[in-house]
Amino acid sequence: MTPVSANIFANIPEQLPEELFESIIKQDNIHIERIVSNGHITNAGQWYDQTGNEWVILLQGQAKLLFEENMRLVSMIPGDYLLIPAHTRHRVEWTLPDFNTIWLAVHL
Repeated sequence: MTPVSANIFANIPEQLPEELFESIIKQDNIHIERIVSNGHITNAGQWYDQTGNEWVILLQGQAKLLFEENMRLVSMIPGDYLLIPAHTRHRVEWTLPDFNTIWLAVHL
């Protein structure tokens, strides 16, 4: 494998009509991706229900995730991270408008 070098904050388009999902590494049972939100939220009535665990850290911006069980709302600021177990239904309820919220997600 050849070493790969990049910057997590680089090459973000100025206009983001939709949330941006970019794979950084995807092999075997791990998928690491950069997610960039700019006022984006999960569509009404939609819930993420993933088959694997997801560890996510907020690197920049602010966000609120809503978990279906108990309708628990979790606010996140840079440095906050969560481990979301498989089949834990959740959605992005809010991200900071007019500012890039940058996430690093590790799907296991």
